[in-house]
Amino acid sequence: MFARYVLIFGVAMNDPAIRALLYPLLTGGVRIDELPTGTTRADVVHITEHFMHGYEVKGDGDTLQRVANQLRCYGEVYDFVTFIVTEKHLPKLLPLLPEWVGILIASESGLSTHRAAGYNATVERAPLSRLLLLDEVKQYLLARGLTGVSTLRSREISHFLRTTQLVPLSGLAQYVRERLIARLPERLLLRAERKAERERLPPRRKPKGKPKPKAKKKKPAVQKKVRVVA
Repeated sequence: MFARYVLIFGVAMNDPAIRALLYPLLTGGVRIDELPTGTTRADVVHITEHFMHGYEVKGDGDTLQRVANQLRCYGEVYDFVTFIVTEKHLPKLLPLLPEWVGILIASESGLSTHRAAGYNATVERAPLSRLLLLDEVKQYLLARGLTGVSTLRSREISHFLRTTQLVPLSGLAQYVRERLIARLPERLLLRAERKAERERLPPRRKPKGKPKPKAKKKKPAVQKKVRVVA
């Protein structure tokens, strides 16, 4: 009975509830929700002039099946990475994360620090550049005097960044942060336009179910005549 009471009257620690606890803590810079990162999307990214901090939210209804891929993608691009989870996930999550990844515990009373995020030393140039548009990356390389990059395709740019020593990671990281911060107003405007467009559209009608087949009328039973033999 007590467990049922908690489910009915307790605060559900789902994704929106956890984000609402996180947002007030991200002071300075900008935050971007659902930022495409490698083969996944980072739930929340806090970007300032000096660092990028990626946050992954795991509410009560989430699983840990994608943690390995998310950690790999975040570790290639973000200076700090933190997973925000509920208490139920902590025992299974701890063995999956290296020591430098931060962990926050979400509960009805707020967010508490299990361990703070340490600096990530595994950021790579090629994955970092893919947070931007290809033309933006080419503009950065051309500005550094690297001729011939304007005709390269995305795969060739990535190969060049993986192998060259001519592009310092610190300079590229600063450029990525500046471009993402500058692009935020465009993202917000586009999001507002899409929302307004959805509100102008008439509500979708629920598809009608298939009509039930008419029940076949039962034929009246034929009464057999019984001959009475005297």
